[in-house]
Amino acid sequence: MIKNRRSFIVGLKSTSLLAKEKKFLIKYKPWGVILFSRNINNLIQARKLTDSIRLIFKDKKYPILIDEEGGRVTRLKKIYDNSVFTGSFFGKIYAKDKKKFISYYKIFTDQTSFFLNKIGVNINTVPVLDLKRKKSSNIIGDRSFSTNPKIIEDIGNYCISNFKKKKIGTVIKHIPGHGLAKVDSHILTPIVKKSLNYLKKNDFLPFKKKQCFFAMTAHIIYQDIDKKYTATHSKKVIKLIRNYIKFKNIIISDDLSMQSLKFSMEENTIRSFKAGCNLVLHCNAKYKEMLKVAVNSPIINNFIIKKTSEFYKILS
Repeated sequence: MIKNRRSFIVGLKSTSLLAKEKKFLIKYKPWGVILFSRNINNLIQARKLTDSIRLIFKDKKYPILIDEEGGRVTRLKKIYDNSVFTGSFFGKIYAKDKKKFISYYKIFTDQTSFFLNKIGVNINTVPVLDLKRKKSSNIIGDRSFSTNPKIIEDIGNYCISNFKKKKIGTVIKHIPGHGLAKVDSHILTPIVKKSLNYLKKNDFLPFKKKQCFFAMTAHIIYQDIDKKYTATHSKKVIKLIRNYIKFKNIIISDDLSMQSLKFSMEENTIRSFKAGCNLVLHCNAKYKEMLKVAVNSPIINNFIIKKTSEFYKILS
């Protein structure tokens, strides 16, 4: 049953479930599981892994996520080479020839969806809707489609729609915008000093009113909104995401183990929920950290149940 699950997503250590991971999944019932390159050797092995996860929950639609953007962020590299297909690659094609872009991008999303369906993954954490900036941290860089927010907005719509047609859910990221970050949020806390008015006209624009089931937060401080907390931990920023950007579905934190978040794992978890995140994400498969996330994550509420049920309908 969906309603008995807890409000977190967790990573796994290897290419098959460890005995303690199986016990963990049975006991704590995370809302979903996310896969990385360390979990995938080939199509058959990966499918056995996802089948074994779903068998625990007796749910053929149980949420299993992956970061398969193409370019630098590809988890399927042992199965097929996606490395040339960066966000910038498609953004440049779109700017020159929209018809050519539509054709090329459909092939890319169809091919990616084919492999994700084969291995049993039903959520891809794309599109990246962050603006590309020349003087910002390269953590986004060519993962971004463009320096033009309108181009990003349009490609984002194609991405969401194309994957949905192939029964793959999507996650817009990193809401409300990571492009101005001068440092890598995996290591340090980025602080954005631009005015709210500027952000609304630029970085926030591609995220507005996206027809997507999920969004992932940016571990960034936006000083003109909240001087103290990153978006993940900020009630003010989450309120802006809801009321200005108009995102009405499930908000997922970015990985709680990233160093941008300065509190303990317990505090990182609790503060994310207090700020308004619906689900939290923990990726590194360190068991002691997983336990801390699990015990501090509440049972999913009626909002998450409703939205998950809506997501399940596209998988039918």
